[in-house]
Amino acid sequence: MTTQLPEVSRARVQQLLRQGKALINGAAAKLSLRLKGGEQITILGDPQPAPLRAIAEDIPLAIVYEDEDLAVVHKPAGMMVHAGAGSTDDERNRGTLVNALLHRFGRLSQVGGEVRPGIVHRLDKETSGLVVVAKNDIAHRKLALQFSSRQVKKLYVALVHGWPAKDHGTVNTEISRDPVRRTRMTTGRSGGRAAVTHYEVLDRIASPYGKFALLDVRIETGRTHQIRVHMASIGHPVVGDALYGAPRELRSIAARTRGSAKKIAEFGTPKRGAAGVGTHKSGGSLSLDRNFLHATVIEFTHPRTGEPLSFSAPLPPELGGFLEQVRK
Repeated sequence: MTTQLPEVSRARVQQLLRQGKALINGAAAKLSLRLKGGEQITILGDPQPAPLRAIAEDIPLAIVYEDEDLAVVHKPAGMMVHAGAGSTDDERNRGTLVNALLHRFGRLSQVGGEVRPGIVHRLDKETSGLVVVAKNDIAHRKLALQFSSRQVKKLYVALVHGWPAKDHGTVNTEISRDPVRRTRMTTGRSGGRAAVTHYEVLDRIASPYGKFALLDVRIETGRTHQIRVHMASIGHPVVGDALYGAPRELRSIAARTRGSAKKIAEFGTPKRGAAGVGTHKSGGSLSLDRNFLHATVIEFTHPRTGEPLSFSAPLPPELGGFLEQVRK
């Protein structure tokens, strides 16, 4: 059947059959039925995926602050905040921050729906740092209003390739979905959403692996991949962010020289160090299996008391160790 419907995946065909929306010669058919040729296939409509609902999972959480209205947690890199609303893959609905939150707190706000309970804002999967979580709907709405009206201060630490021309800068370009690579965002199209990113250079590093700049980054808006796409748009992609042009592996000048000499001598390609978890150093190469981007400070007003709150989280060990290796 999939050969007759090339634009439809095998999984979708199976959904059509299970839900009785694909008839063979006018009758429902089993998934195991093998077509002999000449059968009449009738499609009655699109399959309807089962509604995705987050479930509780016993996953360790780093709680920075908690009261009856909200919590501030330190999300590690590699963890999605929540599953995609359109996802039907059970595996994508496990191991997320939401799964861990439901196990830890039980009840969260329902403003975001059953897939995103408690989630007021998000961080990318490979970005670590502070996330604010709402425990009830009143707190959620008040916190969301602070985010949308740009009253929340969000500060990030990023390591980028190259040295920005100035010690302070602002990127104020619209962000929209890349029409070709749908997993990327772009500043190259008109009609996108307004986005403002401010950066300050904390350190300029000249290392055997090239030039890097350690930045404090403050964002006024919270667009998808905002810091990553903005820094890449000015020629300074975040280290480790291969999606936006950063190399997957850093090679020292000495290693590149040796590799070039070997290539000339042997007419071959120099061997690359194997990838690892966190920071990996091998044979003059260095790699980081995540983005060097960390949400280090968040400041907002308590939704019930009006008290100003400020929280900070230091660099996680894998980023601190990588920075030390680069500086060496």
